[in-house]
Amino acid sequence: MRSPYARRIDAPHQPTVVAGTQTQAAAEATIAFVADFPAAAYCDLAGFERIWLVFAFHRSEGWKAQVRPPRGGGKRSVLATRSPHRPNAIGLSAVELLAVEPGALRVRGLDLLDGTPILDIKPYVPYADAFPQARAGWIDAIDAAQGRHSAPGPRKPRTRGDAISDS
Repeated sequence: MRSPYARRIDAPHQPTVVAGTQTQAAAEATIAFVADFPAAAYCDLAGFERIWLVFAFHRSEGWKAQVRPPRGGGKRSVLATRSPHRPNAIGLSAVELLAVEPGALRVRGLDLLDGTPILDIKPYVPYADAFPQARAGWIDAIDAAQGRHSAPGPRKPRTRGDAISDS
């Protein structure tokens, strides 16, 4: 993944929640395939509006059974959250596919850091992947109290000169 987000503090908590990011807009990025990866393996993605990215949280440093989600509400079991610190550091994001190019895919609306290893790519299929009436457990209570889609971005816009680092 070639992403504009070098540090965790710069990336949104969710791909579609960009409030608080430096640009306030959905970021564009490139998924660069390894050398000699055959175009025949991804060329038919052209025409799909969205794709699923299965990736490794390569900067995850262990995990705990309970975590504090950014929207509040106290500690929650890690598997009931989208914390990057998980028993198996595997993530999933649905991103907008902008273009299929030689050796790469251009995407928009991501929450992945630059250099994130992509493990697999799958097409987003609306009839099979969308369940708009599904309940969302404890998140439904947060939505009722704070408003739907109230997930925070970074606490304040960041600039390249900020001293906060993910090293």
